[in-house]
Amino acid sequence: MRNVVFAIILLLIAIVGYLIYLNISQYLAVTTSPDEEIEQRQPMQPVKQIKSGDRLYMRLLKAEDKFELWFSSEGKPYELYKTYVICTYSGGLGPKKKEGDRKSPEGFYSTHRGMLNPNSQYHLSFNIGFPNAYDKAHGYTGSFLMVHGGCASIGCYAMTDPVITEIYGLVEQAIDGGQKTIPIHIFPFAMTPQKMNQYKDSADFNFWQSLKPAYDYFEQHHQVPVIEVKNKRYAVRAG
Repeated sequence: MRNVVFAIILLLIAIVGYLIYLNISQYLAVTTSPDEEIEQRQPMQPVKQIKSGDRLYMRLLKAEDKFELWFSSEGKPYELYKTYVICTYSGGLGPKKKEGDRKSPEGFYSTHRGMLNPNSQYHLSFNIGFPNAYDKAHGYTGSFLMVHGGCASIGCYAMTDPVITEIYGLVEQAIDGGQKTIPIHIFPFAMTPQKMNQYKDSADFNFWQSLKPAYDYFEQHHQVPVIEVKNKRYAVRAG
């Protein structure tokens, strides 16, 4: 009889211990911060050194949650420095058209020294320059569209504090090294033939077709093309 009672007590202790473990695990899961979660998702990559005087190029792929940072030394083709995970953006795929539509822009933008904000409420931020010439030609409205820290967005691209700290520092370094403007090209997805076919029935497909020549040019040459606006459409030529 004693053995039976002892076995029951051990079983109860084991059950209580397991329940305590589950509660602690759930608590830890709930209290994990967005920064920590995104940090865990950031891919491990061989980090190349970006030197003062190197030029930067940013390419965002919304559907893939990718923020690519490329650099060029001494006029050579651009090399991929690192691919970051975009913590969040708002409004899904498609261009921003109206103030308050909560959409994160797509198209060809850039930032410069006057658009950096080291005192942002989202840790650090830089303005992407929306609306650009194309947006203005179409009457699109919006303001203060940023790449910033944290993990909340109303039309911006939130990267978490640790990630924006790294990107912001490299942007400052590039500007201090002589790069007056840093191009930021934002695509709805990687514009491969397969992806274009996947989204061919979208209402935004004609707009996306106007972005594709710039995507293809960079893929082929690893040089940033010159983007102009002619007859209210993007025009792409060799950089």
